[in-house]
Amino acid sequence: MNGIPEKLGGSVAVVTGASRGIGKGIALELGAAGATVFVTGRSITPGHLPGTVHGTAAEIDELGGVGIPFVCDHRDDDAVARLFERIRDEYGHLDVLVNNVYNAPAAARWLGKPFWEVPPAAWDETFDVGVRSHYAAAVFAAPLLIESGGLIVNISSPGAERYMHNAVYGVAKSALDRLTADLARNLTDTEVTVVSLWPGIVDTELLRMVPADAEGRRIITLPGEGAFDLDTAETPRFPGRAVVALATDPDRRARTGSAWRVADLAEHYGFTDVDGRIPRND
Repeated sequence: MNGIPEKLGGSVAVVTGASRGIGKGIALELGAAGATVFVTGRSITPGHLPGTVHGTAAEIDELGGVGIPFVCDHRDDDAVARLFERIRDEYGHLDVLVNNVYNAPAAARWLGKPFWEVPPAAWDETFDVGVRSHYAAAVFAAPLLIESGGLIVNISSPGAERYMHNAVYGVAKSALDRLTADLARNLTDTEVTVVSLWPGIVDTELLRMVPADAEGRRIITLPGEGAFDLDTAETPRFPGRAVVALATDPDRRARTGSAWRVADLAEHYGFTDVDGRIPRND
């Protein structure tokens, strides 16, 4: 099947960093499955890249879900706490938390750089936004998720197990997968499932800016990693379908504490990308 049937009516989800990219794709798929989705992020007007929290929320409405924009800097713990207080006050439950927020445009400055060319500030930015913010959201969401037996999905990467992009990136993704494992251990006596999700190369708005070559192909070269044809990349909706599949799986607890490739989940659950493929490009 190309998508997941509407099975999440009545569910409430949070997707962090959902103005664009993978977060937006996940939020749209949750909405298409009938969920109420809180869309968080800082973007309220389009900038160098398209996308805002309000735009994503509106598209969720068009797909049959309920999109709720929540403007939030995930480095602000008080703001994040207010998000989950609002969810408790207005809905009384939370079923899915997707920790996705990440500053991809900033990280792109250091792709392929050896560690001595990546400043210590890059470490701070990567960990503050890409690891600490995930932990903070999980902390504030935990009481609600424990009550509902919900799902936490941390958007990670194969860079957790092999070299990708630069030293800081890999260490951060390894830390994120360790966080997944340890949160799951703490939640052993609950019904909450915690997983890391590994998309492949995703054709986000940032990568769609890569121009076509003379043969009409969009090729991106990552130093030390090779060249990749973006026409074979997955869309942001593909990892979204993985999240919906997990959210609707009554046996998902068997996966808790581990990292899962989106393509492997697609083969197991029987979903595809929007074009009917199961891309494997990680």
